[in-house]
Amino acid sequence: MEKNQAATQTPEQTAQEYNQLVAVRRQKLADLREAGNDPFVLTKYPVDNYASALKEKYAHLEPEQETGEIVCLAGRMMSKRVMGKASFADLRDNSDRIQLYVRRDLVGEEEYAAFKKMDIGDVIGIKGEVFRTKMGEISIKTTEVILLSKSLLPLPEKYHGLKDTEIRYRQRYVDLIVNPDVKDTFVKRSRILREIRDYLDSRGFLEVDTPILLPLEIGASARPFVTHHNTLDIDMYLRIETELNLKRLIVGGFDKVYEVGRIFRNEGMDTKHNPEFTSIELYQAYTDYKGMMDLVEELYKRLAQNVCGSLTIPYQGHMIDMGHWERMTMVEAVKKYSGCDYYSWDSDEDARAAAAEKHIEVSADATKGAVLVELFDAFVEENLIQPTFIYDYPVENSPLAKRKPKEPAFTERFEYFINATEFGNAFSELNDPIDQKERFERQVAARKALNPADTSQVDYDYITALEYGLAPTGGLGFGLDRLVMLLTDSASIRDVLLFPTMKPVE
Repeated sequence: MEKNQAATQTPEQTAQEYNQLVAVRRQKLADLREAGNDPFVLTKYPVDNYASALKEKYAHLEPEQETGEIVCLAGRMMSKRVMGKASFADLRDNSDRIQLYVRRDLVGEEEYAAFKKMDIGDVIGIKGEVFRTKMGEISIKTTEVILLSKSLLPLPEKYHGLKDTEIRYRQRYVDLIVNPDVKDTFVKRSRILREIRDYLDSRGFLEVDTPILLPLEIGASARPFVTHHNTLDIDMYLRIETELNLKRLIVGGFDKVYEVGRIFRNEGMDTKHNPEFTSIELYQAYTDYKGMMDLVEELYKRLAQNVCGSLTIPYQGHMIDMGHWERMTMVEAVKKYSGCDYYSWDSDEDARAAAAEKHIEVSADATKGAVLVELFDAFVEENLIQPTFIYDYPVENSPLAKRKPKEPAFTERFEYFINATEFGNAFSELNDPIDQKERFERQVAARKALNPADTSQVDYDYITALEYGLAPTGGLGFGLDRLVMLLTDSASIRDVLLFPTMKPVE
């Protein structure tokens, strides 16, 4: 009946009812304080057990069997069923929920009266004996119930819950309280990150930190956030990558480094993009992009097995086989899915004509490499559901990758795709300072030609570092957030960020 009434209420009625509930809780707080029982005074509680551990420890108990073990738990009261001289409640702590059996003759007359006035959402501490009820549920026969913190706002009612995604993301604290699966996602996120660190550390990589605030805007495609340093009186830029500083460390003599870094890009937001996100970049001297391929495949297999318990995992309606990775050059992939053969084009004009036949618009001066990339975007990416490496990218869109020695129109670069989404990017790093300087200067000039007010600059200090000699190096970067989405079967990046960027409420 209550469920149907809630469903048919007008917004005004719902707001009025909510305000009444808040007023009742505020009055309860005032009454507690007047009686000298301020619920915000206690500073600690002697917790010695958790719900999940007790359930596991006593899974063998028979109905109505007692244990004699007295435990202290604390958490949030999620339900309460008052039945005269005895009541039941559900307590949820950091690990799980457990049932409380509260009897007036066990806790005392005053304590029982106080318990009956407690609200759903209140944080409480309890003491009692573990037993299994007649109905078969592991429970705590309480001898003490203490209010540790008063909840002044009612939780979303149980039938409708907190389902409005906008509110869920803005009030993640409420989302975590009423949707336990959400908490599981973030526990798994932490585990994924720990597994990545363990894997890289075991292979001899050193975790490092590089600056977030940078003195210049590098000439990359991503737009940075700009701030101002008052003491130095200069504009500074939040980093859009960690790449150049990590490669400086390879120059300095570290053979294997990685960083788990917060990245900031002043761009749009959608299900796969947030203005701040976490990337993992790693660089290894004396290897190349093929070595990075092997590392990615080994790492992702380990993550699937250790975090999900299987090499085959569900993701958004597909079963993804992390045990099998396909490898194709970009030329091979475009030929397979569009029918266009790069090696049949004798000139840039032939490439543009091939694009026109496929109804793909390209610029009037598009090169063969540029056309290849456009055809890839139009025909290939949507087909890459199972894990796939696409490698050997045209030099036109790979300013930091080393050219292939026998095919200088291409670079030693790969991206890998799962469920038609790019998950990471890797190079045999360009270590020719003269070539790198020319590419950087062309990139910055192209940006300024499009926008004379563009403030991007060439990082000449990085060129200086290369002039001291960068060993042959393989580099890899991938987004942690997209990886967590994959391993938790989450549809949006906001589902795996505790506090995603939101437009302020007016």
